[in-house]
Amino acid sequence: MKHIKNILAFIGLLAVAGTFIFAVQSTDIEEKPQQPEVTQDEVIDKSVPDTYQISAIEIPEDLNFAGEPVPLEDPEIMERVDREFLVNTYWQSNAVLIIKRANKYFPIIEPILKKNGIPDDFKYLAVAESGLLNVVSPAGATGFWQIMKDTGKEYGLEVNANVDERYHVEKSTQVACEYIKKWKERFGTWTLTAAAYNAGPAGVQKYMNIQKVDDYYNLLLGDETGRYVFRIMAIKEIISNPEKYGFKVEEEDMYSKVPTFTVEVDSAVTSWADFANLYEINYKVLKRHNPWLREPHLNNTTHKKYVIEIPNKGYYRIGNVGK
Repeated sequence: MKHIKNILAFIGLLAVAGTFIFAVQSTDIEEKPQQPEVTQDEVIDKSVPDTYQISAIEIPEDLNFAGEPVPLEDPEIMERVDREFLVNTYWQSNAVLIIKRANKYFPIIEPILKKNGIPDDFKYLAVAESGLLNVVSPAGATGFWQIMKDTGKEYGLEVNANVDERYHVEKSTQVACEYIKKWKERFGTWTLTAAAYNAGPAGVQKYMNIQKVDDYYNLLLGDETGRYVFRIMAIKEIISNPEKYGFKVEEEDMYSKVPTFTVEVDSAVTSWADFANLYEINYKVLKRHNPWLREPHLNNTTHKKYVIEIPNKGYYRIGNVGK
């Protein structure tokens, strides 16, 4: 009996303690200011700037490639054009980057196109091919103009482990011009010529023979080539009129070419790093300006003359040169 009384007394103490703890917690909760309820609409309103809008793109009525008009009255063509404008406009990071790079590289490409009688619009083909980067495709196409090894050699470029002139902007642009001129003579229009650049002349000719048409806009092509010319035109419009498509890139934001001078080399070079040090730059900077040099040395057993581009002093932070 005494044991039962002790248990009941203990339970009573627990009840009193629980009441005290609850009272303290209730007081703490009541003293905290209540947070206002936030609706889903308010979250969206605060996270998205008032100026940001996603909308349809107005397609220029006079859209053309190299002066050849696009038949926008054809609803299927209009849809394909619209797709490329939307994809390339709303891929904002890529668009800003190509606008910046174009400012750096178009002044190099444009005079070479002009000298060869190639329409200026073909500079946008280089953007479509590589984004103006020295990239390599899974098939081995290389450089701004995505030139295959055999094609490069056929048109006079040096392509080996030591030197690969597909990475040389001026020389690869000249080869691209010769390639474009050749296929323009064969296909007759600039649009088909651009398609042939992408798919290869044999591939385009095969589609033409099967379908018995000789116009790019009437051909049923593979997805990549079928989109290719429309993509080039979208890129052209965005780079030419960036603010119209919502891009504000100031002059000071643009990439620009570092002033350089040239040095001729007609012998072997055992170390490009040592060569770079002679001009108070490092190997990385030398390669940046001469990406066609593929190894840290030059064999040059034939004493061929190479022109090396060296940046003017003061444009790079160079540490520990020659150490």
